[in-house]
Amino acid sequence: MTAATPSPSPDVLAAFEAAKGFMPVHEGLALYAAATGAGVLGLPLLEVGTYCGRSTILLADAARTAGVSALTVDHHRGSEEQQPGWEYHDPTVVDPEVGLMDTLPTFRRTLHRAGLEEHVVALVGRSPQVAAVWAGPLGLVFIDGGHTDEHANGDYEGWAPHVAEGGLLVIHDVFPDPADGGQAPYRVYLRALASGAFTEVSVTDSLRVLRRTGAGI
Repeated sequence: MTAATPSPSPDVLAAFEAAKGFMPVHEGLALYAAATGAGVLGLPLLEVGTYCGRSTILLADAARTAGVSALTVDHHRGSEEQQPGWEYHDPTVVDPEVGLMDTLPTFRRTLHRAGLEEHVVALVGRSPQVAAVWAGPLGLVFIDGGHTDEHANGDYEGWAPHVAEGGLLVIHDVFPDPADGGQAPYRVYLRALASGAFTEVSVTDSLRVLRRTGAGI
């Protein structure tokens, strides 16, 4: 008999669905299952690209179950496609005083409503700068930050080296067909496979889960 796929409680799933963000439920469930599996390593679970905390809820709940911390990295000024005039811009998360996006207050409210604040460490800063001062191993790295080649490769180069042996690298918005979306995450996904360091575990629409099975990136 195969083990049941881990799934969040109804309360956690409801909090995820109510949170501002873009991840579909079925991809969120795949992320949760990956995070729960990675939690057995006893290492922190990290995401790059917090936005308003939608996916953080799932990582935090998996981390709570495993007795580890969820880490989430974002400068909270929004990625390229979230700026004024772009498709994913949300004027409700603009700081009226400085005139720039600031998703940090919304993120904090999201975690508070979900009852998960104490299980999350928010790392506020640009991903390469935070990665440069991070030294420890990670059970899971979820790359869901900027979608330019510069940012996607920076996230991969900064954080993939910290994925422990047997740990997971999860990449969101992987679209093999350019008609479906930007190609930078797809190119990072191909790079990870070509490195020989990672082996694909699962595919759920645009979410790819890979396991570290070798050295390097």
